Amino acid sequence: MLVHLSIRDIVLIDRLDLALNDGLSVLTGETGAGKSILIDALQLALGNRADAGAVREGAERLDVSAEFDADPALAAWLEEGGFEAGETLLLRRTVDTQGRSRGWVNGSPATAAQLRELGGHLLDIHGQHAWQSLTRPDAVRGLLDAYAGVRTTALDAAWQQWRQAGSALESARNAQETLLRERERLQWQIGEVDKLAPGADEWEELSGQHTRLANAQSLIDAAQAAAGLLDEDEQGALALLSRAADRLQDLAHIEPEFKTLGDELAGSLAQASDALHALHGYLRRTETDADQLQALDERLGLWMSLARRYRRPPGELPALLAGWRQELQTLEAQADLAALEQAEQRARQAFDKEARAVGQARLKAAPRLAAAITEAMQGLGMQGGRFAVALQPLAQPARHGLEDVAFLVAGHAGGTPRPVGKVASGGELSRIALAIAVTTSRLGTAQALIFDEVDTGIGGAVADTVGRLMRQLGRDRQVLAVTHLPQVAACADHHLRVAKRTTVGAAGGKAPPVTESTVAPLDGEGRMQEIARMLGGERVSAASLAHAREMLSPQEG
Repeated sequence: MLVHLSIRDIVLIDRLDLALNDGLSVLTGETGAGKSILIDALQLALGNRADAGAVREGAERLDVSAEFDADPALAAWLEEGGFEAGETLLLRRTVDTQGRSRGWVNGSPATAAQLRELGGHLLDIHGQHAWQSLTRPDAVRGLLDAYAGVRTTALDAAWQQWRQAGSALESARNAQETLLRERERLQWQIGEVDKLAPGADEWEELSGQHTRLANAQSLIDAAQAAAGLLDEDEQGALALLSRAADRLQDLAHIEPEFKTLGDELAGSLAQASDALHALHGYLRRTETDADQLQALDERLGLWMSLARRYRRPPGELPALLAGWRQELQTLEAQADLAALEQAEQRARQAFDKEARAVGQARLKAAPRLAAAITEAMQGLGMQGGRFAVALQPLAQPARHGLEDVAFLVAGHAGGTPRPVGKVASGGELSRIALAIAVTTSRLGTAQALIFDEVDTGIGGAVADTVGRLMRQLGRDRQVLAVTHLPQVAACADHHLRVAKRTTVGAAGGKAPPVTESTVAPLDGEGRMQEIARMLGGERVSAASLAHAREMLSPQEG
């Protein structure tokens, strides 16, 4: 239940703190007093689109908070969203003059989408133009689906998959000639590069081998020269290092430092000996090989030729070949019409299965919805009238299924139901919309209902019935109605009057006047005066007062 509404700086409202009760509460007041502003403010707290134009002139931002009784059924939702659960549930929203919006749930930041989702569990709002949706196929179908408890998520997903499979098949059929040319081009290119069979790291290995073979004689000459310098009789580096180490070792007993130096020279001699051994090994296994060099030249030439032809660095040829193979595989899949046709058929079968399940649920719910709305119509000035929900098979499947949904109505007994928009007048449409609102509201899970001038265009005995219906709804759930009907207001458990007042500006009246809306609870004499005003206009007469007293006496008694 909505227990408190707090509004700051919204349009004509400067500051408002409104406590709300269970049962049926009505908001009345003159046209333009600001009744719908309260509903708009509440919808902002529930995540509606932010509008900078709603910020009161001269203010930096608007601020609205809606406090509800905690609902245990929402505990899991709150926990999943990271919101704390408490004894109450507080939704808050601010919007500044730049249109920037911020939201909170129980003090924790929340997105507008989260506020909307949560609001859908807390409150049902029926607007004054609800009848207009009766002429929109999507709204009619959505109402039946909601009544039937149908979720169309799987149906929509199946439709998307079927459309995608069909699009792939159609594209493949239209592009067969192009695909054939592309396949032939790729096959030729792959065959040409496949002759080379380039390895992933082959280019670097070939380049290194070629460089070594092309410089083999120079490398051999350098190795022989180095070996000779190390091992040249008495003047080679090894002999000289050995004599130097011996001289120092001979005098190490006199100069201890010589021992360290001698050891270092001995180490160098060992390293030089190892190097000489390695050079001899290199010379034994290395020789010039003109034939191998020529083979490497030819192999590198093939790499370079293909690289120039396809304008790639030689090292990228393996990756280029892999990419062509993947592209060819994709083209071959696209060219496989049989496989694409089978995929399209499977997707169609999956869609048909989901669509038939949804259609069965709609078929089962349609007569129940029709009967409930027909019953509600009897008390709304359409005695003998009949409401029907027709399912019309489609010539071709559509995203929403295999059938369209239409609302039909017969305004009097014995009449044949016909499309609502063609046979119902504006007043009848409003009454039918109200019957639908009452019927579907009984099935909702939200504990708070708002009717925003849905009774427009209704009067007389029908207005009495509307009031009683809303009061009856208020027995089980909280109902808030914005109304111009005194009959509805007289049925209320709680009456709130919205008024607009203009105060003269400060500074001796030089400042511009300020207009604002206020809300005040009414009871007793005040409520009777308001009902009398609604009956007879601003000039309340003794007759209108007497009528108001008569209307209120059975309600208050």
